[in-house]
Amino acid sequence: MDHSAQGRFDIQLEPQPLSPVAESTGLGRLSLNKTYHGDLQATSQGEMLSFRSSTQGSAGYVAMETVRGTLQGRSGTFVLQHSATMTRGAPTQSISVVPDSGTDALSGISGTLVITIADGQHSYAFDYSLPEGHDSSHH
Repeated sequence: MDHSAQGRFDIQLEPQPLSPVAESTGLGRLSLNKTYHGDLQATSQGEMLSFRSSTQGSAGYVAMETVRGTLQGRSGTFVLQHSATMTRGAPTQSISVVPDSGTDALSGISGTLVITIADGQHSYAFDYSLPEGHDSSHH
C-alpha cells in the first residue's frame, strides 16, 4: 500500500545558541517551524544542526522535526529525520520517517520525503506506506 503526497510548505528558521560544550565547534543550531499545505495539512517543529564549509557551496545539516496534522485524510503525528549535504552546490538529501514514530491514524507509517526549492518556494514529495487494516475503505 504505497501512497504519495505533494504540496508546498512554509518554513521559519531561527538561530539558537549551541550547548556550552559545542559553542566553539563552528556548528549552527536552528529551530524549525513549518506549515505544510497540499496533501499534508500540518505544522511541524524541530531542531537543525548545520555546518557550512569555507568552500563555496559545501555544507551539511541534520534535523529532527515532529509533524502534527492530517495526511490525505488521516490525522496523527510522526517524526522526520533529515540528513543532507551540499557538495560544491550538488545536493544529497535523506529525509525519512523515524520507525514507529507515527501516532493515531498515522500509526505504523513509514516513508521518505524529498524537498525541492524553486523560485524561493519550498515543495515536498512524500512517498509513504501505512499498514493494511488502517484503511477506512474495507473491501
